[in-house]
Order: sequence, then C-alpha cells, then structure tokens
Amino acid sequence: MTLDKMIEKAYHLICGRRVEQIEEGVYNVVGEHGTYTVMRDLSGSVTCNCPGFASRKKCSHSLAVIMINNPDLLRRIERELRREERGLKSKR
Repeated sequence: MTLDKMIEKAYHLICGRRVEQIEEGVYNVVGEHGTYTVMRDLSGSVTCNCPGFASRKKCSHSLAVIMINNPDLLRRIERELRREERGLKSKR
C-alpha cells in the first residue's frame, strides 16, 4: 500500500470515529479486518498489533493515532485531501 493510500485510510478511520483512546498512550482502532491496539510512548513512537505493522513497521491504524496527536498534521492532511477531491470533481 502506498503512503498516500495509507494516509487517506488513516484519515477515514479518524472521520469514522474508529479510533478510541482507552488509556494514556493506548488506543483501540477498528480497522477493516478487526480491532487493533496501538500504543504510543512518551517519545511519540507508535506500535500496532496488526499484521501489517508486524511486517512493514507502519499501518493506517498507527498513522491515525499519530495524526490524532498532531492536530497541525491532521489539518494539513485534511486540506490536501479536500483539494484533491475538488480537483477530481472538476475533471468530471
């Protein structure tokens, strides 16, 4: 999966309210294939217990948690996705 697709997927997890903080630094993320636990340490590093993270060390679940904890990043991604969406609509 490309990084762009992963960013978009993470954004939709957030918009769909599929990310829930269950305690400090621990999140449940309801993905397409199950509910996964994402842990964020004090340095901001994240880990996820999904198979994708185990093999690639990145996934949309962990990216969603990073985005939630960085509002400026989330706003920039939201603006970019809206800009792309407007561009696609104007081409139709």
